[in-house]
Amino acid sequence: MLNTLLPILLFAALGLAVLGALRRVAMWRRGRASKVDLIGGLFAMPKRYMVDLHHVVARDKYIANTHVATAGGAVASIVLAILVHGFGLHNRILGYALLLMTAVMFVGAIFVYLRRRNPPARLSKGPWMRLPKSLLAFSASFFLLTLPVAGILPENFGGWVLAAILGVGVLWGVSELFFGMTWGGPMKHAFAGALHLAWHRRAERFGGGRSTGLKPLDLSDPTAPLGVEKPKDFTWNQLLGFDACVQCGKCEAACPAFAAGQPLNPKKLIQDMVVGLAGGTDAKFAGSPYPGKAIGEHAGNPHQPIVNGLVDAETLWSCTTCRACVEECPMMIEHVDAIVDMRRHLTLEKGATPNKGAEVLENLIATDNPGGFAPGGRMNWAADLNLNLLSEKKTIDVLFWVGDGAFDMRNQRTLRAFVKVLKAAKVDFAVLGLEERDSGDVARRLGDEATFQLLAKRNIQTLAKYNFNRIVTCDPHSFHVLKNEYGAFDGNYVVQHHSTYMAEIIGAGALNLGQHKGSSVTYHDPCYLGRYNGEYEAPREVLRALGIEIKEMQRSGFRSRCCGGGGGAPITDIPGKQRIPDMRMEDIRETGAELVAVGCPQCTAMLEGVVEPRPLIKDIAELVADALLEDAAPGKPSAPAKREPAEVH
Repeated sequence: MLNTLLPILLFAALGLAVLGALRRVAMWRRGRASKVDLIGGLFAMPKRYMVDLHHVVARDKYIANTHVATAGGAVASIVLAILVHGFGLHNRILGYALLLMTAVMFVGAIFVYLRRRNPPARLSKGPWMRLPKSLLAFSASFFLLTLPVAGILPENFGGWVLAAILGVGVLWGVSELFFGMTWGGPMKHAFAGALHLAWHRRAERFGGGRSTGLKPLDLSDPTAPLGVEKPKDFTWNQLLGFDACVQCGKCEAACPAFAAGQPLNPKKLIQDMVVGLAGGTDAKFAGSPYPGKAIGEHAGNPHQPIVNGLVDAETLWSCTTCRACVEECPMMIEHVDAIVDMRRHLTLEKGATPNKGAEVLENLIATDNPGGFAPGGRMNWAADLNLNLLSEKKTIDVLFWVGDGAFDMRNQRTLRAFVKVLKAAKVDFAVLGLEERDSGDVARRLGDEATFQLLAKRNIQTLAKYNFNRIVTCDPHSFHVLKNEYGAFDGNYVVQHHSTYMAEIIGAGALNLGQHKGSSVTYHDPCYLGRYNGEYEAPREVLRALGIEIKEMQRSGFRSRCCGGGGGAPITDIPGKQRIPDMRMEDIRETGAELVAVGCPQCTAMLEGVVEPRPLIKDIAELVADALLEDAAPGKPSAPAKREPAEVH
């Protein structure tokens, strides 16, 4: 009986799966057009799955091994089951191969089951709790069915009772793996995830690459939407990416806003976008809610505005754009892109930037700086330093990009310290002076793409008048924008963070340094230097050159906790149960360090905003300047050795 029913069951499930796939593709295609290499992406997908995705999954050895056994065993078992039991190829070798693969899958499913017995809070429950049982039913059923094929047991062993039991097991397992893969259910991520990897909106991320710059809006096209208002306003491959979510909750566990009790959970946000894609409510969401917001009160569809339907505005404004969620996501979903796209609509179309957001954007337009300070005061901090102006020199080795820290008395100490270092190394450098404008970072993160592009184009026009080899800045936010986002407007430059440049000139022997004689030190990784640009090692090289043994925080490197200063978060100021910088300071206190080395003016401001007693906060440039000896360095090569940013995992 089973020999007759199995092919019917298998091919019927495959047929339904194909129909479900077509339905799902039609849902994704409601989104806007996106330039994607359809064929090339499909050919690239296996490598992206086996290498890039697994590189992220492998950070958790338990899950990595479980995934290899379960997913690898399942794919091989499905193919072999169709050949052996679907097409009736009762070959002993194929039989033994199917037995092996179902056994591997079974072992993997056991580990999935053990993981689900007492799951961590970040894992979604609901339908996901049945998944290990479905996997066990599929693998066990086909294992027993294949024993006669391999010649281990006789045909029709067990009689009708066993046949009926196995028939139920096959139906259960096949429904989950075939039907559920495209119609909905826990296995949906397998189908959507594979195509998401193939047609990812940031193909540059694969093969060891990095892509973190936001995609620009085409402001010259009057028909183009200004950001995302409705689910259908996302590009179709963004919608596909949302559907790929495996609900593992790694983004939730990494999110500083969620930990602080602000109304943001990146996992739920992605699942809300899936609800918007298909239409419905969030009532069936089986994970952690947005802090302070009940599940079941939000609904939407592809043609309905997202904000105040699926998502509250304050959820979007809670994000610090730190990319911790993106860094941790095993499916490589771009949460930050989606959030900024929705912010763009609120800011550009609605003028609904909360708290001090509107004031800051007005200041940027009127004064070229977010604080609204008189532009003529941009160089007051350097009145006694006799700095070269690029307008006078025309050609220079290093352009020192000062940034808006020029208007902040605390950051002026960092700028003066770095100037001292540059002069000690006899670097040929200059500044733009009053020609420099805000880089546009804050405007872009707040969704004001128009102001960002205006500032970017003005800065690019200014820079086009001069010749320089590289731009160096103390601000990772300006560094990121100049390096990764100006290129879309033909502003292509060699840009370095000051820690990277100092590591180079120290390595080249251009500085005569003493040893740090102060207290114990820990280092805080800025998000826009680390996760955005992969630079983790250079600041540590500089600190080691000063004789500092770094007391690393538990959350450091690519898992560093955000200080709360990025993405305009201090401006939008969405309340939570605690402040993000207070949480980061607790991480610091756990090390016992008496001094925190930083490399970002935002991080400095946020950490120094924590009430005392607390450790002292110093920029890396200040530490290097303090260690300078008066005797000249023995010799300085004409150009520092080039180095590539290193990523710490």
